[in-house]
Amino acid sequence: MTVTAPRAQLCIWTNIDPAFEADFNRWYDREHMQERVAIPGFQFARRFKALHDCARPYLALYCTRDAGVFTSEPYAQAFQHQTEWSLRNFARMQGTQRRVGTLDIEAGEGQGGMLAMFVLSEAVVAQAHARLGAQLAELAQGDGIVRATLQVTVPTLSVSLTAKDAPLPPADAVVLIEGTDPDAVHTAAQTLAAAYGVPAGEVTRFAMLWRLGANDD
Repeated sequence: MTVTAPRAQLCIWTNIDPAFEADFNRWYDREHMQERVAIPGFQFARRFKALHDCARPYLALYCTRDAGVFTSEPYAQAFQHQTEWSLRNFARMQGTQRRVGTLDIEAGEGQGGMLAMFVLSEAVVAQAHARLGAQLAELAQGDGIVRATLQVTVPTLSVSLTAKDAPLPPADAVVLIEGTDPDAVHTAAQTLAAAYGVPAGEVTRFAMLWRLGANDD
């Protein structure tokens, strides 16, 4: 039997000073997404913006073939040869959270324009991993919902290559519920979050801005 490693994902959510927001969005739309999906092993990238006030209103998701992509030479080279535009925007980002993890559970089909996400603690992930599989599979079948995933953090991969001395993040997990109906997505995420003691205020709702695939023209 052939065992295939799960796909992986880089999850970046951040804030930006309004004075630099136009340049930040221009950089993401005209350079940064293109650079990342050009790295071998990257499959697609997506950008989102929050639908409500929150600490980190911008979210970027980069899906890869597997977690090994984040230890590859091409990925390292991308960090060692940043453009001036990238360096300026990295310095302006505020309160950034960075997680690289394996997509241990991928239920449903496609991708939704509406997304709700929250973080589960390392302890919860360890205790409830199997149960989460069934719960996410059931959620993905709900009206207005098309996809439900569990991204389990790999701490050693989640520290930026430009900040190697930063402390390792915990082996927590990001839950992402996607769909076509913002209310259905929000309700499903809040219900699941509440079942694991996550406050409603820690569920963030986003709308997708755009998607770029590795093979797109």
